[in-house]
Amino acid sequence: MIIILKPNADAQKRADLCEHLVTLGLDVDVSEGQTSTVLGLVGDTSRVDMGSLRILDIVEDVKRVSEPYKKANRKFHPCDSVIAIGEHTVGGDEFALIAGPCSVESREQMLSIAADVARAGATALRGGAYKPRTSPYAFQGMREEGIEILLEARAETGLPIVTELMDVRDLPAFSEVDVVQIGARNMQNFALLKEVGALGKPVLLKRGLSATIEELLMSAEYIMAAGNEKIILCERGIRTFETATRNTLDLSAIPVLKELTHLPIVVDPSHATGVARYVRSLSLAALAAGADGLIVEVHNDPPNAQCDGAQSITPEAFAELSEAVNAMLPIVRGTTTAR
Repeated sequence: MIIILKPNADAQKRADLCEHLVTLGLDVDVSEGQTSTVLGLVGDTSRVDMGSLRILDIVEDVKRVSEPYKKANRKFHPCDSVIAIGEHTVGGDEFALIAGPCSVESREQMLSIAADVARAGATALRGGAYKPRTSPYAFQGMREEGIEILLEARAETGLPIVTELMDVRDLPAFSEVDVVQIGARNMQNFALLKEVGALGKPVLLKRGLSATIEELLMSAEYIMAAGNEKIILCERGIRTFETATRNTLDLSAIPVLKELTHLPIVVDPSHATGVARYVRSLSLAALAAGADGLIVEVHNDPPNAQCDGAQSITPEAFAELSEAVNAMLPIVRGTTTAR
């Protein structure tokens, strides 16, 4: 249920109303907009008398929210959420460019790529220290050492780091990580989502391989219900009958999500196709569709990468992509730079 307050509603009356709602066992989420304030009620609202609320002189309207996700719902929070990452943001006026290799393979490799993407205009650095792989015999990542290398890369470039958490037992190693990524395979690992919700760090939540949009938003709801509202959604392609690409990038998910939720959305064109030469065109298509940013795999030696080399673009290709994004932004959004 949401209560829409009239513009310039009396502050004391608003406080009294919130206090009354709390006594009914409800959580009250306050969203301040430019023209109105929305009170989002979370909990058992069956005891709330909508009629008695509507007659209050500070209330514009009262509506029930039928969707199962509440905190992630745009009805609860009409204005777009803007998530701070280091000196930059995801959402709002900025367009985020998150770039780096699929996995941290060595100190030299990571520091070299970090310097390259920073020069090209990246706003954050991605790199997998813990890697979920289909085969148990494939490279599983450098784990704690990989995070230490990422932190060194952050110190040298100033780029905040984004890396994937797979297991709650690894949480201590993530104490200095800027953005915790929840991968597609773990999107519905609800125990993990609850733990991440208690962290308070920004979370990049990837859509599952076969997950619906509502299931993605319900996973975000788990994190938000645990107390963390700093969530960035990621469309990374879904599994379909098509075999020409690794997955099928669901560009339609971007405007749909923009309509349903206030959370920012980034697109991963690398995992969506599995083919490096398609990354540029899908990146620009995602920008045109309304995405708030990209997360792109960049490797300085793709043929010899230990993970996902076929979908990784070179630093030179990323620099060209960054230029193309900056050229397109004024046309699509009226923004002059990805930064």
